[in-house]
Amino acid sequence: MLSLPAPFRPLAAAVILAIAATSAPAEEPKRGGTLTMIAVPEPTTIVGIDNSFGATQRIGPKVTEGLLTYDFELKPHPQLATSWEVAENGLEYTFHLRDGVKWHDGKPFTAEDVAFSILTLKRTHPRGRGTFANVAEVRTPDPLTAVLVLSKPAPYLLTALSAGEAPIVPKHVYDGTDISANPNGSRPIGTGPFVFKEWVRGSHLVLERNPDYWDKPKPWLNRVVVKFIPDASARAAALETGEVLLAGDNPIPLADRERFQSLPDLGIETKGYEYAGNQGQLFFNLDTPVLQDLKVRQAIAHAIDLKANLAVAWYGYGVVSPTPIAPVLKAFHDPSVKPHAFNVALAEKLLDEAGRPRGPDGKRFTLRLLYNPYNDGNRRSAEYIRSALAKVGINAVIENYEFAAYVRKVYTDRAFDIEVEQLGNTFDPTIGAQRGYWSKNFKIGLGFSNASHYANPEVDRLLEAAAVEIDPAKRRELFFAFQRQVDADLPAVNLVSFQSFTVFNKAVKNHTLTADGLAANFADVWLDR
Repeated sequence: MLSLPAPFRPLAAAVILAIAATSAPAEEPKRGGTLTMIAVPEPTTIVGIDNSFGATQRIGPKVTEGLLTYDFELKPHPQLATSWEVAENGLEYTFHLRDGVKWHDGKPFTAEDVAFSILTLKRTHPRGRGTFANVAEVRTPDPLTAVLVLSKPAPYLLTALSAGEAPIVPKHVYDGTDISANPNGSRPIGTGPFVFKEWVRGSHLVLERNPDYWDKPKPWLNRVVVKFIPDASARAAALETGEVLLAGDNPIPLADRERFQSLPDLGIETKGYEYAGNQGQLFFNLDTPVLQDLKVRQAIAHAIDLKANLAVAWYGYGVVSPTPIAPVLKAFHDPSVKPHAFNVALAEKLLDEAGRPRGPDGKRFTLRLLYNPYNDGNRRSAEYIRSALAKVGINAVIENYEFAAYVRKVYTDRAFDIEVEQLGNTFDPTIGAQRGYWSKNFKIGLGFSNASHYANPEVDRLLEAAAVEIDPAKRRELFFAFQRQVDADLPAVNLVSFQSFTVFNKAVKNHTLTADGLAANFADVWLDR
């Protein structure tokens, strides 16, 4: 097993050996203190076993860990797994687990927990349905060995095992229960450096130091308090006054970013989002009759100036991204796919040809426009799109919902016509982009999946082939063909790959050491005060 196929050779150093921590602290850590941070919007659960909610991914890993962590180059490092091997044919992944780890209720962590978690993610998680689709079984030859046996290769799998993406949950708590209704989602038991204490809905959540954490003497902090502050201006004030010490995902109004960079006690960090692959989209509900007409969808695409949207919604922090795969994923992004040209006259012509003339009031038809409230940029994007569509006679009515209601409206009730979403590409298109376009990922109630209800057998073929292709050049061409076909079918207008940033008080040390940034477990974080 020491000889790896070409796609895995860059990982060879990480595959066999237990590797040291991602980054050694530059200063001697101080024990104690309370870290206050912000997560928005307030999630409905803290455990990401059946969801990919952004705030859940920020909070959950402090309690519930993963097999691996990743540096800024997305190279794997140990967490609950100390070492691993990949079979020559890519069909078997053997993980050697950390000995002596206990769940917060005192039960031992074993390979049975890993097997249960991986197979549950395969069944219930929006991205996990694709990530682990080829996992046929998980063998547990002994309590500290888990072997993932695949029916086909999964060249992305070794990069998909972070705590936020693939949390390892306690089998003895979940087995035989309704995963989404299990109370562990709100009062989690994990292996992590912090233990759940309380959740005051609408206000804050408290995690306390785990005195029995496997990586002693960590964690350094006594507790982590997560505050839910939905208003961006209020978040900015809390950070500026020191009420809150840390917040990510563009927590302040973008208009304030330049000023915040000059404040002596605060800093701006853009690292820690490599694992996210930021991407924003306008998805069409293809069950809406008027949107089943390609000419109507093309008209909407031509009515939107992607550069103006980037400037208005994201203050220019990012790049126009007209395909399902963001330019930041250079290995897979097809630069030949260009934005649909901003052309109001052409949009008007297409709408007329589609039999959608303006009425006496100048309006052609009305669409319900929703947006993901996770980020203020999505709201501004929705407002820009409403204005742009009004110029061609489309009456887009924005409906505002808090996060949980938004997810329900789009993915359960399907009560929308167009919606501004941010389905991140993550670190690989099979994990991030596929979920929005794969017909088999349309499922009522499954958040952040195929919202359009888009189905094209050729796209399915391309995505499924790319998911198992271990030749990098062939995999690249499959994803190029996928992007060209989606551009032709237009189930969505891909908008922007926006830049995310973290605001931190300079007293907070080691807050961003890995590619998942604030979604790390915070075992290394300490306060210099």
